[in-house]
Amino acid sequence: MVCGMDATLLRNAFDQALPYTRYLAADAASANAWQSVKPVLSGPQRELLAGFRRRMPVLVISGIWCGDCAQQGPMLHAIAEACPVIDQRWIDRDAVPQLRDQVRICGGHRVPTVIWMAEDHEFVSLLGDRTLPRYRAMAARQLGPACPLPGAVPPPDETAATLQAWLDEYERVQLLLRLSGRLRQKHGD
Repeated sequence: MVCGMDATLLRNAFDQALPYTRYLAADAASANAWQSVKPVLSGPQRELLAGFRRRMPVLVISGIWCGDCAQQGPMLHAIAEACPVIDQRWIDRDAVPQLRDQVRICGGHRVPTVIWMAEDHEFVSLLGDRTLPRYRAMAARQLGPACPLPGAVPPPDETAATLQAWLDEYERVQLLLRLSGRLRQKHGD
């Protein structure tokens, strides 16, 4: 249950987690699929990230073997690499069973699951296993014309839309942290 997520559990999992390159090195053969994905942030996306001020520990629960992780993980890494206040770490889904069980999505242990925290490891947000643009594109491919889709039309460029959706959540969390009364008082802003 996410609403009762304990900061100590998050801090311990974060401390156990690895930077992106070291995480992928744990299974170099499976990591080949990750290496083929080369997301490129636009100028405005980089400018947005350069404006972030609050430190954001970000824990990505993943599986090197996971196809969705191989597609979206490099996007998450590109976002973190472009912003010095994002401290992003990676951990295998099964490394901390208590955490894995608390972040189930639709009753399953889905990956990638991203947990954003405040600088003191208090829980802020969780998003997983796919963004809305990715789900729209998958639904269009898998459900077919006999099953009309609710909502908006799938994006013409699924990769760009998925990258933007992840970036939107990073921005939302950064704004939440900047507007937090608790953190504004601590930082005097």
